[in-house]
Amino acid sequence: MARIVVIGAGMGAMAAAARLAVAGHRVTVFERTATYGGAVGRFERDGFAFDTGPGLLQVPAVHRDLFVKTGKEPLEARVDLVQVDPAARHVFADGTEVSLPNASRAGVVSALDGALGAGAGERWGDFLVRAREAWDRTRRPLLEEPLWADWRVLGEREPYPALRQRRLLRTRTASTLAEVADRELADPRLAALLESHALAYGLDPRTAPASAAVLPYMEHAFGVWYVRGGLRELARAVYERCLARRVEFTFGAAVERIVEKDGRAAGVELAGGTVVEADFVVAGVAPGVLERIGPAAARGADEVPAQHGLPSRLTVHLALRGPRPPDAAHRTVVHTDDRARELACLFGDGSGLPDRPTVTVLRPDDLASVPDDGHEALTLTATVPAYRDAPGGASRDAFAELADTMITRAGRAVPGLRDRVLWHEVRTPRDVAEATGADGGAVPAPALAAAGGRLLHPANTTRLPGLFAVGGWAHPGGGLPHAGMSGALVAGLIVEGPDFRGSQ
Repeated sequence: MARIVVIGAGMGAMAAAARLAVAGHRVTVFERTATYGGAVGRFERDGFAFDTGPGLLQVPAVHRDLFVKTGKEPLEARVDLVQVDPAARHVFADGTEVSLPNASRAGVVSALDGALGAGAGERWGDFLVRAREAWDRTRRPLLEEPLWADWRVLGEREPYPALRQRRLLRTRTASTLAEVADRELADPRLAALLESHALAYGLDPRTAPASAAVLPYMEHAFGVWYVRGGLRELARAVYERCLARRVEFTFGAAVERIVEKDGRAAGVELAGGTVVEADFVVAGVAPGVLERIGPAAARGADEVPAQHGLPSRLTVHLALRGPRPPDAAHRTVVHTDDRARELACLFGDGSGLPDRPTVTVLRPDDLASVPDDGHEALTLTATVPAYRDAPGGASRDAFAELADTMITRAGRAVPGLRDRVLWHEVRTPRDVAEATGADGGAVPAPALAAAGGRLLHPANTTRLPGLFAVGGWAHPGGGLPHAGMSGALVAGLIVEGPDFRGSQ
């Protein structure tokens, strides 16, 4: 039985802790904040309750596997998991609207043909077939296996089978997601639909590789799910599973230093000077934190560099008078009418916040989120630049002004919205940074192939024996399914050793 210290109580860290405890190890988690869940938080006021992080779940099989492997119990025995239908409603810049059924190719094709014109659905359906091929080629190395030692190979070849087109005596294929949209979808609304999946993860569709096609494919193939009571209930269930497997938690305990002895990780030093010895250390922290507390030997030039400069999210929680209409979509995406401006603000000239951002509106049909059935809880999110303390960085007042703009834009999805507002709460990138420790409140994206490997994440192993990295900032990257898989990978590497070849 090994002594294992886990730094942080995020979703990936807890997934690793539960699996390691089941394998017979003594696991202790030190979390600097007062609670578990990392980015999966909860805000409550006046009987209203809101998820402060992700509001929907994809690829629930990852968490189903966690619960079966750590207790031979289905996930559904611990949380009320429901499939969202429609998966999303989209309101495009020209006023066109479409609701896309959940996990139904035929239904999506029919809906797009009806809303955007004959042929639109077929083009999107054909795109999904090609996206599936990219998924099949990358699923194993990017989600289920430890990062390859020759990880650069993953960045060399584009797995998305882009259509070959002959233009001006030259044969060309799309290499970025924006080029896929332009050359294969042939409709600005389909392009907006495709690019919104990248934007939601803070990726620039103009530079994101064509392999980012796997992002909408994941949603299409595995569906979109909601947990009654909010995604915080999933975090609670994972935390309780850890407790049931005798994982020990200490909250309000900041790790100041990872202790190195005889060339390997040997424990941690807490604020105040207490040293806790361990045979293995698992760090579920953001890159800047690991660089600060980790020994210099933990990272090397031959490893995937940590990603920096990623965008964050601005979230607005709205308490509304009046009940939720029974036909309201759980999720509506209100697309920007100034794509160039939005992308320039997020990824280009740094000229400020987008004037008319793409806004996602979440309207859960969940009485646990409201004081009674005469009210509604609504959450708006937009991708925004991470905050910076340097001159020119967005201030809290600027974010408050953008939040007001988001409410106005959300009115396209929720008629009469402003007249129903009792109060609203704004959660800025600075708040995200305080909760997660990520620089500027940045949010990690899932690992993607191609693009020279720049969208991969550092391996779960480090150059310091005994020290492992877990969570959204390590392989295989951000998002709840990916964080859960990082926990499975770290547990496998510790339990089975360097011969571990991946989850089954």
